[in-house]
Amino acid sequence: MNMIQMMQQAQKMQKKLKDAQESLKEVEVLGQCAGGAVEVTFDGQTKFKGIKIKPEAINPENPESVDKDTLEMLEDLITEAIKDATKKATAEMEKSMKQVTGGISIPGLF
Repeated sequence: MNMIQMMQQAQKMQKKLKDAQESLKEVEVLGQCAGGAVEVTFDGQTKFKGIKIKPEAINPENPESVDKDTLEMLEDLITEAIKDATKKATAEMEKSMKQVTGGISIPGLF
């Protein structure tokens, strides 16, 4: 195999990787615990999308005592905390990968 063929194969693989990454953005994965009292949603790229909390998760003995506004506020606070941690973790990963690759961007690596 000559160098041109290798470059063409690498370009094809790069396009396939990019297409796969794009399609994974559309996938939704749902995680649950406590019999569905808490649900989290991620996309296919493991990025956090949202959380839903049922009143039973807050007060299993008297779920009616937990109002909708309290649940929404708690969901928003948890969502913001997870997004903040994800942003910081991504920045650390990119910084570390740039040190390893000497600043060269490798698609699919981060």
